[in-house]
Amino acid sequence: MAATVLALVALAAAGNEVHAGSRSQGRSLPLTLAIPSMTSPRGTQQLVQALNELVARSPMTLTAAIEQLVQQSGASAGVSLVEIGGAIPFEWSFNGDAVFTAASTYKLAVLMMEAQNIASGKTSAGGSVCFQDADYEAGWYHDYEPGACFTRTELARRAGQMSDNTAGHMLVRDVGGPDVLNAWAASVGTKESVFFTNNTTSANDLAALWAAEARGSLGGTHAQSWLYPVLTGTKTEAGIPAGVAGRSVVVHKTGTLDRIDNDAALVQSGPNGPYVLSVMTDGLGGSGGWALIASIASTVWNFEFARAG
Repeated sequence: MAATVLALVALAAAGNEVHAGSRSQGRSLPLTLAIPSMTSPRGTQQLVQALNELVARSPMTLTAAIEQLVQQSGASAGVSLVEIGGAIPFEWSFNGDAVFTAASTYKLAVLMMEAQNIASGKTSAGGSVCFQDADYEAGWYHDYEPGACFTRTELARRAGQMSDNTAGHMLVRDVGGPDVLNAWAASVGTKESVFFTNNTTSANDLAALWAAEARGSLGGTHAQSWLYPVLTGTKTEAGIPAGVAGRSVVVHKTGTLDRIDNDAALVQSGPNGPYVLSVMTDGLGGSGGWALIASIASTVWNFEFARAG
């Protein structure tokens, strides 16, 4: 039985790019497993339990589980996990550098940049941004007309809560346009992304943005107090929030277009502390895409629970 348990660790994904590691580079991470006596059934049971616990917290087990979910769905996917809390914060990805259509996840980047600008005093939350005809794209609101002005907080609410397209366009223009937005994102740590124009990104890039924000590098608590409410309890909670299933507040931004569904989130109270999870999918769309993201989020939660043990 113990051999069977250990064999599960060997199910790491083949043909997919997988990365795992600790942020504490150069630290020795010894692994000690106390082997109970095998002279009794109880000793064997204790050994199997210890091995099961070891396997459950193995990155290879997470990789095997995620790969199985993705293969069964028939979609392509990229996943990135970054622990913010825990004794030794851990990072892992599955096709994390693969480039996907960003859809509305570009709004996450511009909202974070706006939050940082407000926190630094460069702009104000109550300052107005006025509509221009070029901003318009069909969306949730019908009060955009020449001369109509909105506070940054109102535009953020529309772009974050409802993913309104015109509000997103107005915010991009407000921060200086797509070139300024992409230069800012690259300075934070994105490598593959071209937001808004080509509008492409990766799971790792969205996770890098969230990790920087959650660690306080993009304006700290001042920025967070403005940003988090507009990204909590949104109109689309069928992805990562559904997988977390009410066990933590999930601050997130989704993106959906045709057969693409994406979700990038900060799970504020994970079993092993807060963590960032971003999931990109292509090939399903609709309820199938959200179901895959929710299943991945649930699997990651269980992995975090095992690591906390």
